[in-house]
Amino acid sequence: MITSVDASVIISTYNSPQWLELVLHGYFIQEFRGKFEILIADDGSTSETASVIENLSAISPWPIRHIWQSDDGFQKCRILNKAIAASKGKLLLFTDGDCVPQSNMLQIHASRCRKGSFLTGGYLKLSQSLSRGVTVSDVQAGHLFSAAWLVRKGFRPLPKLFKLVLPSPLDRLANLLTPTKRTWNGHNSSCFREDAIAVNGFNELIQYGGQDVEFGCRLNHAGIRGRHLRFSTIPVHLYHGHGYVKPGMRERSAAQRLETNQQRLVRVEVGLDQWLRSDGSVRLTPEDHFRDLAGNKP
Repeated sequence: MITSVDASVIISTYNSPQWLELVLHGYFIQEFRGKFEILIADDGSTSETASVIENLSAISPWPIRHIWQSDDGFQKCRILNKAIAASKGKLLLFTDGDCVPQSNMLQIHASRCRKGSFLTGGYLKLSQSLSRGVTVSDVQAGHLFSAAWLVRKGFRPLPKLFKLVLPSPLDRLANLLTPTKRTWNGHNSSCFREDAIAVNGFNELIQYGGQDVEFGCRLNHAGIRGRHLRFSTIPVHLYHGHGYVKPGMRERSAAQRLETNQQRLVRVEVGLDQWLRSDGSVRLTPEDHFRDLAGNKP
């Protein structure tokens, strides 16, 4: 049973077990010098995803915790809030189940976190054909983060590959100089757990479309400012479609984001406190499933 960890990696997923397997292998080889847990925030996947998680837990060097809710359309904010409620780490790193991390990703986030700020990074997106050719061995060998390997596999030699080869400490300078806004990006962002609780987690009135940005706006309104990691650690985003996006989702989400900005809201009305009791215990629905899978290392 987990009692204390330095960080919780929260990975959202929905019916992409092949990609999730690659992502988990990326976290199995993290260079993190502390203790962390992996929480898989599962928005209603079929049993195939649960089987992949259970099988991989036998070789995981870190505890894996799988929290599942029934499929009710795109409800990422809801499952993320449940994962936050169940988390044990002081630092929360949020990512997606189709984003393979560099081996230093968690260590970079942990070493650069500061009170009064959150960290936000980017990603490198692969094509459908290139994504389908990625193997576990490629993840373990770090091939996905070699610009030369990617070009040989068909990735066009675009300027975005520059992010993979920029040496330290030039990455810090590039992070400061980039004109990109310091918005919260759900595939590669982190904050202190206490800050996520302070803003009541993610806005469950938002489905698809800017739910991450809205969360970051409320952190900003609370005085928690974004800081870039765009050139310091870059996960590789495997291709997927967006069949779960339904008509009206983007419009409703845009209206919620506008309200957050106009009223400079900090706490959301429908959020984390539904799942996290005042005494710190977790409240789930009867349909939710929650499993602790210990991994092979204490």
